[in-house]
Amino acid sequence: MKITTVTKHFKTPLYLESGRILEPYDIAYETYGELNKDKSNVIVICHALTGSYHAAGLYEGDRKPGWWNDLIGDGKCIDTTKYFVICANVIGSCFGSTGPMSLKYPLNEPYRLRFPVITISDMVKAQISLLDSLGIYEVYAVIGGSMGGMQALCYAIEYPHFTKRNIIIASTYATQPWAIAFNKVAREAIIKDPKFDSGMYDVKDIKENGLNGLAIGRMSGHISYLSENSMQKKFGRNYVETEGLYELFGRFQVERYLDYNGYNFSKYFDPLSYLYITKAINIFDASRNYDSLEDSFSNIKSHLTLLSVKSDQLFFKEEMEQIQKSMKKINKGNLVDYHCIDSDYGHDAFLVEVEKFVPYISEALK
Repeated sequence: MKITTVTKHFKTPLYLESGRILEPYDIAYETYGELNKDKSNVIVICHALTGSYHAAGLYEGDRKPGWWNDLIGDGKCIDTTKYFVICANVIGSCFGSTGPMSLKYPLNEPYRLRFPVITISDMVKAQISLLDSLGIYEVYAVIGGSMGGMQALCYAIEYPHFTKRNIIIASTYATQPWAIAFNKVAREAIIKDPKFDSGMYDVKDIKENGLNGLAIGRMSGHISYLSENSMQKKFGRNYVETEGLYELFGRFQVERYLDYNGYNFSKYFDPLSYLYITKAINIFDASRNYDSLEDSFSNIKSHLTLLSVKSDQLFFKEEMEQIQKSMKKINKGNLVDYHCIDSDYGHDAFLVEVEKFVPYISEALK
């Protein structure tokens, strides 16, 4: 599989929903496979909250491949001998695209809290600019899970002629109070950490030692990504053998898991990026700027494949079902396929139990 990693610089302004402007800005992206002559084999992959452009393949010297490596590659479900796959890091993130720690022109110092609030629509608009610059004006499919699913739905509504297939996985039509509440815990933990210092934290110190607030926030997120059944199977009531049961700070296995993931994460993900991206997730509502959800969906011309997860405790299956109901209400039910994946893993099933999603994605790509 041919892998190409690029950071593209844009001097033209990106006009944001807020009325603010990003100028200039960068988009980091990765491609897999070969673009055919008529550019008709393009599939766009949209990543989730903490994802990056590195969706598949293995870098030299690395032990861990891209986050959707089980799905993307030569001979796999998204076959890179057939398709040209592109995954761009969203603006606001910390993996190469312009975000809060990028240098603000012409001051040559990080934006930090001067970075504008962005939305899912802004993320997609930036990706459209990238694809335009590559001479790609229509794609075979757009696929995304979680926040990536929000982007895939946004493509369908705001760019109805851009693709004929939108595959939306473990996502929602609008972020509900339950998910916003989890994000609130994470956001407060970050902001209230003294080392956050109103966004003026020492970047080198964060990379070396992490930020406790971000680690705690990530723990909150992990709880919502799993399910009761998956936690029971994975950890049960098992205790860390080397830590005494009657030691005040002794831990159950589930506590050690949260510690490990939370504190490791806080060393490589930027705290301000986490704040800006969760804000974008919280804002997301497909009916915003429209009279109703049905009014918004009236723009859709592409075929939607909706895949929810039965045990999802972040974006409940009923939220995905609502998309199908609204499409049927406006006589567009023929443009929707809906499937609920029977998995006990919870929200993250689309990253972990990929094999359960493969048949439906394969069918949608036919």
